[in-house]
Amino acid sequence: MGSPTDRWEDVYRRSEVSDLPWYTPELDADFGQALDTYLPEGGHILDLGTGPATQAIALAKRRYEVTATDIAPTAIGKAKHAAERQGVRVDFRVDNVLESKLPDAFVDGIVDRGVFHTLDPRSRPRYVATVSRILRPRGFLFLKAFSDKEPWSGGPYRFSPEVLRRPFEASFEVLSIEDALFRGPNARPKALIAVFRRR
Repeated sequence: MGSPTDRWEDVYRRSEVSDLPWYTPELDADFGQALDTYLPEGGHILDLGTGPATQAIALAKRRYEVTATDIAPTAIGKAKHAAERQGVRVDFRVDNVLESKLPDAFVDGIVDRGVFHTLDPRSRPRYVATVSRILRPRGFLFLKAFSDKEPWSGGPYRFSPEVLRRPFEASFEVLSIEDALFRGPNARPKALIAVFRRR
């Protein structure tokens, strides 16, 4: 089995981004509502695992300063072209959250639309430590992950609210965990959307 970089590179080399099952052309409405509630005045946001970059582009259109990262260089290349076509500025970088080179206290908020739930459970503490380090004090993590209510047997790890809360409690205040959906071209899998604030 190849490295995570190799696996995601293969996905983005072989696919049109609009055909990917997690593709959606707009900012998820629940992310928009959470941002309106907790970070409405702009600031610097990291779109973690940007993939097709639709969330990053939508955030830039909302006048946030946006940095967007992905483990796959091909994804970042395609994302840059998408942002250029739409006339928005996004700082795109190849970066692995488990070995991140991003600076400490770099951003006011992080949007994760599906990175955490792909990670091996043994990697979760390192993820939490990294996002805590990258966030400024009292910064927000907006995280979306598959719910254990989703009956489809494939795909990433599933979480109940209790299981999703557990890795974050020591470093973050848990502000909300609510039922949600992932919206893609052909499916609407059940999800949870969580808002955490760095202690």
